[in-house]
Amino acid sequence: MVSTKEHLKKETIKWLNKLDNLDIKLKNPKKHGFLKNIKAYIKDSHYFTEKEDFVRAFEAVVWAWAWVEIGEQEGFLEIKK
Repeated sequence: MVSTKEHLKKETIKWLNKLDNLDIKLKNPKKHGFLKNIKAYIKDSHYFTEKEDFVRAFEAVVWAWAWVEIGEQEGFLEIKK
């Protein structure tokens, strides 16, 4: 059985890799806060991953994805995968 820690580590790294490979462009300069927040959450997730704090790392990567999806749906961001 996989431990919760190992599961969180695996999922965090998987989703961080996907985020790191996205080409995110800001379509609306007035919404620069979206991109700023996405980058901050990605940075936080990397930081917590390095510290092996996988609960916070996973939480940060989930927030980053939420900002990406909201920004894309609202037309603030252009995402190339």
